[in-house]
Amino acid sequence: MKLSEYETAAERTMNIELSVRDRLIDSAAGLAEEAGEVLSIVRKHSFQGKKLPLERLEEELGDALWCLAMTARFSGLTLEQIAAANIAKLKARQP
Repeated sequence: MKLSEYETAAERTMNIELSVRDRLIDSAAGLAEEAGEVLSIVRKHSFQGKKLPLERLEEELGDALWCLAMTARFSGLTLEQIAAANIAKLKARQP
């Protein structure tokens, strides 16, 4: 699946009753929330000796991806644009 296809499919599930401003806030807040859930899974695995639950981790990373895509979309960016800029920054840091 291409990133642009994902963005379009994911946006279908956004609450259309929210304003564009509120969609941006909602998705950005969700990104922080989902990142915390990912951290919790990895922390319990790393420091409490629990098995890494890959299905749950995949689900939470997917939720984080949704939030990232919607934050990008409602701020006027695309995941493709973000990915390209990030790779350029990484190449500049470590040529």
